[in-house]
Amino acid sequence: MSNTIEIIKNHRSIRQYLDKDVSDELIDEIVKAAQAMPNSINGQQTTVIVIKDKEKRAKLAELVGNQEYVAKAPVFLIFVMDFYRTYLAGEKTGFKQVIHEDIEGVEAGSVDVGIALGASIIAAESLGLGIVPIGGIRKNPAEVIKLLGLPKYTFPMVGLVVGYPADQSHQKPRVPFDSFRHNESYDLKAIENSIAPYDEQMSDYLKDIGRYEQEVDWSTLTSKIYQSVYYPNVKGAMEKQGFTTKE
Repeated sequence: MSNTIEIIKNHRSIRQYLDKDVSDELIDEIVKAAQAMPNSINGQQTTVIVIKDKEKRAKLAELVGNQEYVAKAPVFLIFVMDFYRTYLAGEKTGFKQVIHEDIEGVEAGSVDVGIALGASIIAAESLGLGIVPIGGIRKNPAEVIKLLGLPKYTFPMVGLVVGYPADQSHQKPRVPFDSFRHNESYDLKAIENSIAPYDEQMSDYLKDIGRYEQEVDWSTLTSKIYQSVYYPNVKGAMEKQGFTTKE
């Protein structure tokens, strides 16, 4: 088994960090790994903003839902879906860009950001760093857009805390593998049969780490969250950025 695969399989989210700087050389390696990834039509519709300024990290920690590790870790990367670059290409050539007005554009940009994020995670962990992705970057998108000076046709999709781990934390169990890998077609039974045993496994895990009272199990946590749109400001903020997604 390759060392890279072992690093990936050993992933865990880190929320406690040492008070130790991460050099620009290492940050560049992480961001270059993200840039090297495949992307739709070579449009390269991802931009990574590196935040090291202490006051800005503190403000972002507040905006993403008071997640203190955003402020405490030395580096916060923000992955931006970026169709401004391709818009400028269209201005240069005279071919008017409309992809940002359709859900296909949002899907293509989201996939590209996700691929870049994954590469950054693997790169960071291979360098002995810890990470935790922050979807809360979308909690107050208008404020984040203003803070970062984002132009039209861009949107902050996800953040990534990076630093030296103060501990290794517990590795969270995943759903049974035979409900994750399906052969030839979608396996309804594998999904249906996986939920109860996975809930039991998650309950044991949550008891071990002292979070059982808050979360109970996988079904309880996810269904509580997904009974509402937990980042309701995204749609309006995206429309203001030019992502109008035609009906």
